[in-house]
Amino acid sequence: MRPTLALALGLTLSAAALSGPFAPAVHAAGASDTEQERAARWQEIAKSIFGDRTIEPTDSLVKLEAPKRAEDAALVPITLTMPEKDKIKAVSLIIDDNPAPYAANFEFGPAADTSELKLRVRVNNYTDMHAVVETTDGKLYEAKQFVKASGGCSAPMGMSEEEALKGMGDMRMKFADAQPGKPVEATLMIRHPNFSGMQMNQVTRDYTPARYIDKLTVSAGDRKVFTMTGDISIASNPVINFGLKPDGKPIQVAAGDNQGGAWTHSFTAPSPTN
Repeated sequence: MRPTLALALGLTLSAAALSGPFAPAVHAAGASDTEQERAARWQEIAKSIFGDRTIEPTDSLVKLEAPKRAEDAALVPITLTMPEKDKIKAVSLIIDDNPAPYAANFEFGPAADTSELKLRVRVNNYTDMHAVVETTDGKLYEAKQFVKASGGCSAPMGMSEEEALKGMGDMRMKFADAQPGKPVEATLMIRHPNFSGMQMNQVTRDYTPARYIDKLTVSAGDRKVFTMTGDISIASNPVINFGLKPDGKPIQVAAGDNQGGAWTHSFTAPSPTN
């Protein structure tokens, strides 16, 4: 599955200006939607991303966990659980009422353990979220969660742009204790402001240009763990928890952003799982 993230962006922005005023317009529309209107919007988004492919509901192939009411709309924790991991090829996270609904797509490789995936996102309005998995036989299945949050995409970072950009691209990775024959849980932390383009500089009163990680690849030796394609909905300083099957070779991470920034880092792998 190789969808284009930009396709969904026009669904929201077409009804509002691009220079900042579109944010309250999106808020007003999403907060007042009925269930029928949300369902219609999802159908429009799904068609723009997946075309005419059928998406079936599921309560077993993927589960989407998110707080019903977010404590911080700019740092909303998401957990995707995919118990039948051998059947999963990719997963996409869509936040229906965000300015760019298509938050991220993860394509998994042979070194991945897809049982659980965690990340933090921005939520701009009361919205449905959808997790859509593609199985190895090419079928699509989705799970849904409604989240109450507001203003996450325009929320300031609480520091100057210069401070937010310091150390950009620095990475850390930690591993949970490994057990023989079991995959290893890893946590990847990347320093990057992931500016959404909707945040206002409190000094100049101008909008900070969007700058966000749009490509991330993690490999164990020469085997891919996952490739992530992202957009403005991923929270600043991304933190991603994932499972992998180490073989003792270094874990390689390559990240790139929409302004041409590129960073790589190698981490010592935990002991092989077998």
